[in-house]
Amino acid sequence: MEYSSTITEAIWTQFGASLDMLENAINMCPDEHWDTPLDFWYLSFHCIFWTDYYLTTEPNSFAPPKPFTLSEFDPTGEKPERTYTKLEVLSYLDHCRKKANRLIGGLSPNRMNDRWINEYRNFSLLEILLYNMRHIQHHSAQLNLFLRQTINNAPNWVGQAKKFALTSKD
Repeated sequence: MEYSSTITEAIWTQFGASLDMLENAINMCPDEHWDTPLDFWYLSFHCIFWTDYYLTTEPNSFAPPKPFTLSEFDPTGEKPERTYTKLEVLSYLDHCRKKANRLIGGLSPNRMNDRWINEYRNFSLLEILLYNMRHIQHHSAQLNLFLRQTINNAPNWVGQAKKFALTSKD
């Protein structure tokens, strides 16, 4: 295995593991706890929305898939107009997993230095991936805490992503 593919494989197995941990927390949430004042549904959606955004190499062109909207950009902090179902949120997570896989699969040492720029950040593609992974883990930990507090159970740690081949950009 050549050097750059070793790096991209390591990035994928850890980034994908973060997505797996988020997915496991969402799956473990009982239906009766999905839409409560703990906002399990909203924290799940929020995490996935920003995952999708940070995986968009041209952030100014970002648009989430339907039925999701740009509500997370609302400066007043308004939540979406409705509660998204667990199935909708898990489908959005799958969309992000595929998008991450394509982005990471298409990385080369030079491409890792390409810039991801919005009005608040100017990161390399490598750094935005690491930033994104930290954000996913932050919210996965929150969701796991909520699960411990409500059902006294939480998913196990995921050491590496579920195995599937890296693909390159579309």
